[in-house]
Parts: sequence; structure tokens; C-alpha cells
Amino acid sequence: MSPSAITPPRTTSELTNAGIEHIIAKTAPSLATNGACSTLAELDASKTLFTRNTNPRSVPEPNSPEVWAQNTCTDHMITCAWNAPSGWQSPQLVPYGPFSIMPTASVFHYATECFEGLRVYRGNDLRLRLFRPDRNGRRMVGSAARIALPAFPPDELVKLITKLVSVDCEKWLPKDRPGNFLYLRPTMIGTAAALGVQKPKEALLYIIACLFPSFDEPGGTLIADPRYIGNGGEGKSPPKRPGLRLLASKNDMVRAWPGGFGFAKVGANYGPSLIAQAEARAGGYDQILWLFGQDCHVTEAGASNFFVIWRTRDGKLQLVTAPLGDKIILDGVTRRSVLDLVAERLSYTWEGQTGLEALEIVERKYTMGEVEEAFNEGRLVEAFAAGTAFFISPVSEIHFRGNDLKIPLSNGVSGQYAAMLKTWLKNIMYGEEKHEWGVVVEETGLNL
Repeated sequence: MSPSAITPPRTTSELTNAGIEHIIAKTAPSLATNGACSTLAELDASKTLFTRNTNPRSVPEPNSPEVWAQNTCTDHMITCAWNAPSGWQSPQLVPYGPFSIMPTASVFHYATECFEGLRVYRGNDLRLRLFRPDRNGRRMVGSAARIALPAFPPDELVKLITKLVSVDCEKWLPKDRPGNFLYLRPTMIGTAAALGVQKPKEALLYIIACLFPSFDEPGGTLIADPRYIGNGGEGKSPPKRPGLRLLASKNDMVRAWPGGFGFAKVGANYGPSLIAQAEARAGGYDQILWLFGQDCHVTEAGASNFFVIWRTRDGKLQLVTAPLGDKIILDGVTRRSVLDLVAERLSYTWEGQTGLEALEIVERKYTMGEVEEAFNEGRLVEAFAAGTAFFISPVSEIHFRGNDLKIPLSNGVSGQYAAMLKTWLKNIMYGEEKHEWGVVVEETGLNL
């Protein structure tokens, strides 16, 4: 097996599994576990060509309307084309701007699009860091293969991300603003100009860096209120609320299902959910808590993974989250990091060193009925969402079938465990704690 080989993501469908393995073997043979051979060129970050932006823009002030609009990107972006006859072309680091795609492109008609979301951080030591970018790279390979887009070595994607941030962050994430971040969006789309329902014969990988607000603020969660966002915004910070308010979905709504693609970060997972999310926000809620099936199994909170901490009837204190096995939920990087940190630092071995009672990790299917029972019996300790955008966000309320479950917030804005996990993760991201998850990026500026 090649040192860089990966195990293809497994779904509940053998036919889909076979297709994913074939795509990986054909488009990125170095990843294949079966010794596959292909003449197609693989993605190679060392071949990147650089075209400097001769018309750079100014950087908006932090928390300005431009930042809240979430549409201001840095001066450059990465692009790399792929085609079926020859494989991956040389990557390009070019000025940020529009690119031309034919109206018949596959992405416009058949949702052949996947993406990743991660951040680059300006540490308090003034250095740049990525947080576990290898996990984003590996996940994007699975997402791309799931929708018949080409695969690539995950390390090469990380190298391309590193090239972009090493050039643009000197200006867009300056050293006089430590403790800030940029949002990074690697994306792949099918671009072949043909309306036939078939695997795309052409694709485009691109990576952009965008100014993004921090929804996770001291004193509460910033409310995504349209009065404060975009060109029509009032130019002032949105109000804060202590914790997220979630509206549990009803039986007439399903976000993902076994045998589908809920595990993949593809656009088709998000577009159909936007109308429900908008209606929830119009009703004063921050996100939908997505339930599945007649038994109301808890899955995700909006686009974030969801955790509860409860005490069982026999006295065990548990951290509970939905499992990955049926491929309904996303294998979130923040989710995995929470579980890893709890296993390492909040286990019974460490009990007493953090000042908090140890947690038992439970990854299993659980129902909203169980959450409601724990709440009614006083056993529900706290709940929080975990993801790149909302980071670690405490949940203060869940509306379920006409009842409002008021979730405890031990310090007024967060539960103790969510606050502790948030602190540990931030310390790694911003360099307060030296850790292998915090990958330092050396800056080149425009001297690439």
C-alpha cells in the first residue's frame, strides 16, 4: 500500500462503494489500496503558477458590514482544472475574481459540487496556523468521489491552502490584529459543457479566503439578524443571545437519510434546508435541530454536529452524540476534536485535574424523547453545537412539539463543559498551547 493511501469512505450501498473506489483508483491512484495504476496526472501543488493581483483592494475593519456580508475575499485564489483525458493540470494562484463556465456545466444542473470549510488563525504569538487541515483534505476526497468528481492526494490540497494563506494573510490577517481568522473555502465543481446525465468529464478545484464574522463571542451568541448584515445593514454589531435557540424539525422534514449523502459535504445537502432555516429564524430561532424517523432520532443542529450532556438514571455523566455509521451526519473536524479532547482530558483518569466531573463518551442513536425525559427529570446538564462556523455554541433552548426545553447555562452564557472545550480548542488554534493539531504556516507574502 502506498504511504499516502486512504481507505475510501464506506456508505450503506455496495454499488456506491464500488463506484467511489473506482473513481479514486482512476483519478488518484496513489490513494488506492488495491495497487491501481493510472496514466492520469495527479494533483501536484509543486507545479503552482503565480499571477500577482495588480489591483488589490483595501481590508475592511473588523466586524464591519462588509465582514458580516460574508462576500469579501482576499486578493488571490487558487484554481486547478481537471479533465478526463489527462487528469489534473497545473494549479494557478491568481487574482480573486469571476471565472467563465458554460451554461450547460454539470454543476448547474446536477449538483456536482462539494466543498470544505476551515479557518486560518492569526495567533497571539503572531504566527499563522491551520487547525487539523489533513482531516478536511481527507473528507473532501470522500465528498468529491461520492458525486463522481475526481479525487486527489489530501496533502496536496493542504499544500495549496498553505500557498494561498502564506501569500495573502500578511495583508488580510495582519500581525497587529492577533486573535482573528479568515474562513477558507476549498470547492470543486463539475464544469463539463454537456447536459447528459453522466459523470463530469471536466472539473474545477478552487480555494478562496473570505472575511467572516465570529458568531462565537464572549457574552453570548451573535444573532444572524438581516438588519445588521450585508449592504443594507445598519453598520453595527448584531445583538447577543446567551445560547442558541433550536427548533426541532417535524416528521414532514428530512435533511438526510441512510443510503444518501448526509456524510458528504456537498451543496445538495444544504440548499434544500435553507427554506426551513429561514422560517426558523423568522420565528426567533437560530437553527433547525434535525430529527430523523418516527422515533425522532437527533442528528444535527443546522449544519453543525450536536452534543448533549446528561446524567443517566444510574448516575453516570455522559457526553452523547449521534454516530457516524449510518452516514446521516457529517464527520465534523470540530466534532472529532471534541471527542478526542474529552477522551484525553475529561476521562476518569484525568478526573480532578480539570475541576470537572469525568464524562463517558457515548456515540449512539438517541431520540428527542430521551432528551425530553432527561430535561423533565432534571438530568439534562447542557447541550451545544460544534462546527467551523459556530465553533462551540451552547444551546439554551429547544422547541419540540409545542414544548420549550430550557437548557441549563451554568455561567449564564454557557455550560461548564462547552466553555472548557472551547478554551482548549482556542488555545490550540491561536498558539497558546503547542499542539500537533495547530499547523504553523510560514508566510511568504507576495515573494512566492
